[in-house]
Order: sequence, then C-alpha cells, then structure tokens
Amino acid sequence: MKQWILAVLLIFGHFANAQGILCAPEDRKAFDNKIQDLKTIPSQDTGELLVEIGKTFIGTPYVAGTLEVSEIESLVINFSGLDCTTFVENVLAFGILFKNGSPDFDRYTELLRRIRYRNGQISGYASRLHYFSEWITNNEQKGLVKNITPSIGGVRIEKARDFMTVHRELYPHLESSENYKEMIQIEKALLEQPLYYLPKKELASHEKNIQHGDIIALATGIKGLDVTHTGIASREADGRIYLLHASSKGQVELSKAPLTEYLAGIKSNTGILVARPTF
Repeated sequence: MKQWILAVLLIFGHFANAQGILCAPEDRKAFDNKIQDLKTIPSQDTGELLVEIGKTFIGTPYVAGTLEVSEIESLVINFSGLDCTTFVENVLAFGILFKNGSPDFDRYTELLRRIRYRNGQISGYASRLHYFSEWITNNEQKGLVKNITPSIGGVRIEKARDFMTVHRELYPHLESSENYKEMIQIEKALLEQPLYYLPKKELASHEKNIQHGDIIALATGIKGLDVTHTGIASREADGRIYLLHASSKGQVELSKAPLTEYLAGIKSNTGILVARPTF
C-alpha cells in the first residue's frame, strides 16, 4: 500500500509540481472531506480548536519519510500517512484556516508552506525546518507560536545541532554536495540560537503551566539532536496533560498515560520544549 501511495504521488507530481506542490488525487479529496468534518466543530478558543482538530486524525497511520518523495523539494500534501511533525503542521494549518474563516485548499497550501519552511519559502531541501527547535523559533518569528519553555521552568543548554550532517548516510538528500553544504551552514547558524528545555524531572511540578493545545516537543540526550518527537498537549477529564501525537508504534493517538508518565518510559528523553500557538 505504501508503495502504491508513493507511486501516485510521483505520477501526480508531474502536474502539481508546476505549483511546487505534490498532492495525490485522493489527498485532494481527503482535504475536502476534512473541511466538511471540521465544520461540525463549534467555534472555540485556539487550544480547544487545535485539540479537536487533532482528534479527527486519530487512527491515521504513522508513516515515516512522507516528505521524501521527490528529488526536487516540493510541498507534499499527504493525509493517508503522517509522521509526528507533519501531524502537528497539519493541525496548526487547519486551526489557522478555521480561526480565520477561509477554509479553502489554496489558503491551506499557503499556510502549510509558511509553517514547514524557513521564512515560508521553498528553496531546496535545506529550506525545510528539519530541526524542530528551529521550527519553533522560525514559526515564532512568523507570529504563529510562542516558545514558552523559558517561562515555565525551562533551562538553557549549549548543544550543537549537527546530527544530520554528522550522520549524512541516514539522509538520502544529503548525498548531494550542495544540500550537504547548505545543511552545514544551517547547523552553524543554529549555534547562535538559544536552546531551552524543561527537564524531565521538573515536568510534574510545571504540568499546570501547560495548556490544552500547546505544541510539545520531546528533547533528547542523543548527541547532535534537539528533538525526537512532537505532538499536541491535551488536558483530559482527569485534569492531566496527555500527548496527542502520530505515534511511531502505528497511528495518530492519545497517549495512554499522562505526559509525565509517558516520558518516564523513554530512556533517551531529557525533557520537553513547549510552543503555544498565538493565532
């Protein structure tokens, strides 16, 4: 099934790529269906809206590498499979669409491009916001989110973000010397961007400061890497924060345990980054 989806994306890309977009016919139809589904969500504050949008994706299969379908960097639209980042990006894009009252496909693609790429511009593989800490910083500059990590007990750390170029063999697009050199420059620039995280051991005492609909990124102890996973905070009936996310174990779901306990089971996790949508 995954190979069939990929083939459709590549074939349809001959048409869609004229606009810098890769979108299979069934994904275009899925967008229209999603719009109809979301129209049933009552008007509400941003956090509640994002969680309700996110929950409409529950059951969508987790698929890694959904953006790696073309040698030419293009805006990939894929609703048949999501990874943790594309899940968050789609929830944010749909949230802005409905908050601003203009839920059409062209506006959606404009928003997704703005969210996914540095300064909203596609100019090759390195223009995609690969490191999620930079994703937060760049989308804060665009006025879409606010990094609240420092204000809820976050501490600054000095850490190089160079995992991609150090492990070049894991990223097929970095076989290109041009892409590789551009990523080295991006990683050097990230040394100038402060990196804050809320340590895992402090999360329980600061959970009350996390709001329904906040974007949660899981910090890691892996050398050269900032974040390994991301999702949406959902405060459930028991008053605890859970993680609504595209789980690599299979699909979009709500974590079975509250976030604090969920993180306790991830050995490499060191804490979290928190970004609050501001639209």
